[in-house]
Amino acid sequence: MRYTGSDWKRSRRLGFSTLETNKELQKRPYGPGQHGANRKKKPSEYGKQLVEKQKLRQMYGVNERQFRRLFMLALRSKEVTGFAFMKLLESRLDNLVYRMGFARTRKGARQLVNHGHVEVNGKKVDIPSYLCSLNDVIAIRENSKDMKVVKESLESIATKVGWVEVDAEKLCGKYIREPERNELTQQITESQIVEYYNRKL
Repeated sequence: MRYTGSDWKRSRRLGFSTLETNKELQKRPYGPGQHGANRKKKPSEYGKQLVEKQKLRQMYGVNERQFRRLFMLALRSKEVTGFAFMKLLESRLDNLVYRMGFARTRKGARQLVNHGHVEVNGKKVDIPSYLCSLNDVIAIRENSKDMKVVKESLESIATKVGWVEVDAEKLCGKYIREPERNELTQQITESQIVEYYNRKL
């Protein structure tokens, strides 16, 4: 089941900015609740692995079933499993809509896709988990191009990533290459996630 509560509370519980802004942790860099600042119990190795999994899953906003499915795809690839897993998460349509700046958050990007405002290579795709391929062209559909929320998002975008190209005038972009590991968050230890799932296999 997908988490529907506060993004800020979730980030504080994990000690990690799931929105990739760090704003959630600036004022209160400790867990939520009455005893959030005093939780000093050292986690077990399994506990550490679980936290790393939750950090990555919550950041991309993926439910457990989809998350495990992508892990199994990564496991079958010839690349290093953890990094292959992260690249698969990056290739999801909702994530690329977010990376291109058409939405301020991945949650907002999921809504754009779900509501039929996005097309891939000229065809409407309303499945946020759709896995895009290199050189796919992702665009806001013609009858949705006047949406205020999309234009405001593009105007507010602070940083751009190097693996997508965006034409802000035409409201379209292209997935031009896979990201390098050093371009993705360094606050995730993906080997811990691999170990977590290896326990389950």
